[in-house]
Amino acid sequence: MLWFLLTIMGLTLAVTLVLVLQVLIAKSVGRRNLMATPSEHISSIFPFPDDIPARHRLPVSIEQTEYLINGTFRHWQGPTGETFSPVRLRTTEDLAPVRIGSYPLLTEAESLTALDAAVAAYDHGRGRWPTMSVTERIGHIEEFLRQFKACRTEVVKLLMWEVGKSLAGSEKEFDRTAIYIEDTIEALKDLDRTSSRLEIREGIIGQIRRGPLGVVLCMGPFNYPLNETFTTLIPALIMGNTVVFKPPRLGVLLYRPLLAAFRDAFPPGVVNTVYGEGRKVVGPLMATGKVDVLAFIGSSRAADALKKQHPTPHRLRCVLGMGAKNPAIVLADADLELAVKECVLGSLSFNGQRCTAIKIIFVHREVVERFLEKMSAAISSLHCGMPWEDGVFTTPLPEPGKPEAMGELLEDALEQGASIINPDGGTASASFFFPALVYPVVPGMRLYDEEQFGPLVPVVPFDDIEEPIRYVVESNFGQQLSIFSSSPGATASLIDPLVNQVCRVNLNSQCQRGPDTFPFTGRKGSAEGTLSVSDALRVFSIRTLVAAKDVEQNKDLIRKITREHRSNFLSTDFIL
Repeated sequence: MLWFLLTIMGLTLAVTLVLVLQVLIAKSVGRRNLMATPSEHISSIFPFPDDIPARHRLPVSIEQTEYLINGTFRHWQGPTGETFSPVRLRTTEDLAPVRIGSYPLLTEAESLTALDAAVAAYDHGRGRWPTMSVTERIGHIEEFLRQFKACRTEVVKLLMWEVGKSLAGSEKEFDRTAIYIEDTIEALKDLDRTSSRLEIREGIIGQIRRGPLGVVLCMGPFNYPLNETFTTLIPALIMGNTVVFKPPRLGVLLYRPLLAAFRDAFPPGVVNTVYGEGRKVVGPLMATGKVDVLAFIGSSRAADALKKQHPTPHRLRCVLGMGAKNPAIVLADADLELAVKECVLGSLSFNGQRCTAIKIIFVHREVVERFLEKMSAAISSLHCGMPWEDGVFTTPLPEPGKPEAMGELLEDALEQGASIINPDGGTASASFFFPALVYPVVPGMRLYDEEQFGPLVPVVPFDDIEEPIRYVVESNFGQQLSIFSSSPGATASLIDPLVNQVCRVNLNSQCQRGPDTFPFTGRKGSAEGTLSVSDALRVFSIRTLVAAKDVEQNKDLIRKITREHRSNFLSTDFIL
């Protein structure tokens, strides 16, 4: 009997040692080289050329030479930049990059010519566009919208191939942009109706309207190259400003189909385009001092550099969308199914490449293990693949070197004690990076403070609610956050202090921008200016008034001007 017990104990010890050894080896391999052994599915995620459905294939390469200045296309004969897709094509031996085409790399001279055209079209506020009636400007925007909609198929395809956005996401971005233009038109009509009446106060007759600011330099981001750009470009135009517009470096060719619409829908000089390296074509624009408004969505470092180049920064109006490190706070009483669903969408939609993404998740220690289990399962169930595949969620990353950058952030966390919770997390193949759920993330790790802007999901356990509150207070970012709780008391106790730290508190839902009628902005280093359909009209304009003493002579003068429609500003016309 003793011999039998000893034998059983020995076998049990041996099995236990083997299991422990397997775990240690697995962890060692995972930490030593995260991207060395991709799973079979991830290593074969890219298609052979013949696997791509015919309707989603790219036509011949797009070699763009034209750019728009003063209402005409000019053709560039100099150096060009090449555009490659994040999609790779499988061959019998390797993964081949897909070249989409090329675009002009203009110089300072062409950039300044574009600016001069915008300055001349504005003409110190005396140009045709800034003095045009609101009704007429709306007519030009409506004509642009008509031509814009006709480009849907071509632009959606280029969104997929240039930035790796899913077909559904690309269609949504295009359609949302069209709706945004329509809503902006309606918002301006409402604003103008309010301004169409004269006011008499303290013996003064006045009419208050909003007037343009001047020349706007407009630059959008690669992650929403169409929608985010148009949320500044369209309100700037419709309020009577003229524009110099630089497309984002990733997502540059998708604007080629729209150039004719810009040319045909607006008077010469109202919209002008520049292409090329930012330092060569944007810096000189700012240095002239002729840019009145900077509309920029990107990093705070780039925004600061641009502002500093302006010789009279006190005159420069800025509309800036910059970084964010939006946290989610999951309390012990949260509905975990709901919290996981919203956190997956919030942290990993478009691979986490959104300023509005949830970038870090604080979970109460009582429920953190269950949260991680459910979150890991949810991430594992995501459909990863090519942008045109039905139901695809995770797609290749468009920024060169992005998988390597994500790997460095991940390795830093692992070296300081974190683990990858989900299977295949952090596995990469060329431009594809499978999302990684990382736990526990603690102060000192880069993932704790840095905005990853990619498919890494850091989770921080907490015991005291003051821990996530202190994180929000001390953060340089202040865009928004999410609270997950079923307790009215606990939720309310967080709302009141946190609305003074961020500009949007989401209850039991992911961080997001929409709807576009809601204000979109940030505190601290996250934003400058407020965007929404109505707010943007105000950001790109200024309140101006015409006033006169309430005497008969002035009344008669105003009557004649308004009745004979001699002024577009001093007018009582009502837009229906």
